[in-house]
Amino acid sequence: MLCLGLSGGLDKVYENRFQVPNSFMHDGAAVLVRDGQVIAAVEEERLNRIKHSNKLPIGSVQYCLSAAGVQLSEIDHVAYYATEAYCNAMLENMLASEPDASIPLDAKLLVQQLLAQEFGTELDPSRISFVSHHQAHAVSAFAMSGFEQSLIFAIDGSGDFLSGLVAVGSGTEISQLATFPESNSLGLFYLEVIRYLGYGLFDEYKVMGLAPYGDPVPYRELFEQFYELSANGEYRVHLDRIGPTLLRSIQVRQKGMPFTQQHKDVSASLQEALERIVFHILRHHREATGMTRLCLAGGVAHNCSVNGKLLYSGLFEDIFVQPASHDAGCALGAALIVSGELGRPAPRARLQEVYWGPDLASDHAVEEELKAWAGHLEFERTEAVADRAAEWMAGGAVIGWVQGRSEFGPRALGNRSILADPRPATNKDRINAMVKKREGYRPFAPSVLEEDAREFFDLPGSACEFPFMNFVVRVRDSKRGLLGAITHVDGTARLQTVSRKASPAYWDVINAFKQRTGIPILLNTSFNNNAEPIVDSVADSIATFLTTGLDGLVVGPFLVKKRAATLEDWTALAVSLPPYVSLYKVRAHTALDRQQTVCEIRTDHSSRDCARISHDLFDLLTRIEGEAVLADLLDTITLDQAQREALTGELRRLWEQRRVRMRPSQAARVDQN
Repeated sequence: MLCLGLSGGLDKVYENRFQVPNSFMHDGAAVLVRDGQVIAAVEEERLNRIKHSNKLPIGSVQYCLSAAGVQLSEIDHVAYYATEAYCNAMLENMLASEPDASIPLDAKLLVQQLLAQEFGTELDPSRISFVSHHQAHAVSAFAMSGFEQSLIFAIDGSGDFLSGLVAVGSGTEISQLATFPESNSLGLFYLEVIRYLGYGLFDEYKVMGLAPYGDPVPYRELFEQFYELSANGEYRVHLDRIGPTLLRSIQVRQKGMPFTQQHKDVSASLQEALERIVFHILRHHREATGMTRLCLAGGVAHNCSVNGKLLYSGLFEDIFVQPASHDAGCALGAALIVSGELGRPAPRARLQEVYWGPDLASDHAVEEELKAWAGHLEFERTEAVADRAAEWMAGGAVIGWVQGRSEFGPRALGNRSILADPRPATNKDRINAMVKKREGYRPFAPSVLEEDAREFFDLPGSACEFPFMNFVVRVRDSKRGLLGAITHVDGTARLQTVSRKASPAYWDVINAFKQRTGIPILLNTSFNNNAEPIVDSVADSIATFLTTGLDGLVVGPFLVKKRAATLEDWTALAVSLPPYVSLYKVRAHTALDRQQTVCEIRTDHSSRDCARISHDLFDLLTRIEGEAVLADLLDTITLDQAQREALTGELRRLWEQRRVRMRPSQAARVDQN
């Protein structure tokens, strides 16, 4: 029995048919389960390279079908991650402002049409289902927990006109106890506050990382105006009070401005308020149900500081957090719901790993890809890849590490990671500045051999397995000075324990580092820069390697370093525009009393995410039909050497921002062979 779960949008990567609300259709993914067991899963952003993709997950579906060796016609059931009524209401709202006769006001029919267009198979409507958004969250957690019984808490921004639920899971059944309306959304509560800290949607985790630098006391009473706690675990948040109150009380931070202590204190107060509300809800339901185990899902469950506080509180004997708690995880829940309805529920076993994405190509194919970049890369193959990588890191190198199948969810768990020595505090600053290109306060996670975790981390009770970076735990006092790159300002770290059985290649490289240094830990962060999702393919990893300050790259058995590429090496590359990019010429003010025609490259059809480019580069890019070698493009216009260098440099900066694609041309690949 094959069941396919979907999350994400209802238009294609090159389309912008809908003005989509922020709370809907993001984090597209596809998950394929056979008889209740996951066989393939990937987020669409890994494939179409749009962060938090709100597009129909076509690439993800193609991957899942390919991994299973089946056609869409062989899928028994397809499930979408929201109710049909909700999807129809959203379609009506979107089309009311921008009518399009080609789009039906029937979500099931629209999904059926889109799949038929892409896969040539018109599924019978009876094989397409829509499931409750928060039920999908709940099932995605409980079915993977290994628990026979537990309390389930699914909480996020919004979905299906709600923002969460509390339920009890028993066997294969889930009984709902309470739901939370959008007006009481804890996700929207957090989001509304961080707007005044210069952040927005999908930046919540950044404020979680900032909170330990602040003191909640100065703004505690102010934040108590924003929520009320009442009997039976009930609560109320006052979203309408937040903006007016903060505007009067703090200096609003604009994006890019420095953080003041005031901003840090507000972050601490926000985090404290969230924790108080969550504990209030869960204490009541723990007492009312007698459940000693807890499952968490929904975007708020990615707040690993809250999770850590719950862990140490002793309120529950065991806690399972769905590693893809955000909306991509609903694709998993949707697939499991319909699989269970068809008599194939998920087996009752604790989830150990989520390496469900595309695998690396064969060693031969990886080698051919590396050869194609001969002017930019040098590489060697080794049978001792873990030892050599550990040697690099022990010597101070920061490396990209790409092995096996990619991880499902937002965390790099050792197959698509940036790795470094966890000891020098300077490594944190260096990676933030030169690789991730992000705020300097942002912490990095430690990956520790499972068997050595308790020596370095103060873990509550008998817990020793934390494979998914879902909990902030305490670094032992005696180790904090040693582990300067991964110990946060409050003495904690977002821990990943690594099992030799579940992740042998990653275990090997950490163990090799231990043999050299005595430290069974590596700094681990996601392999991407600030402009892109986590890398998935070999080509992705090379692009990120060449556009960051990484010292080395390890892909399968290959050790890779950079060459000093010449202008000719750069102009030999082929250039193309990603399908989500468009070019515009617009009239704009360039001074108070002056307007000019300016050129822009946009990643959607509005000006919200655009970059100004030179007229020469605009003209160059408009000459591309599909893909073109840069040298050939440059030869179509009269340029001196300085101008060729300037245009090439401008193009490279756009590549760093992932607004254009650059890769070896087909001719270069043939020449290397």
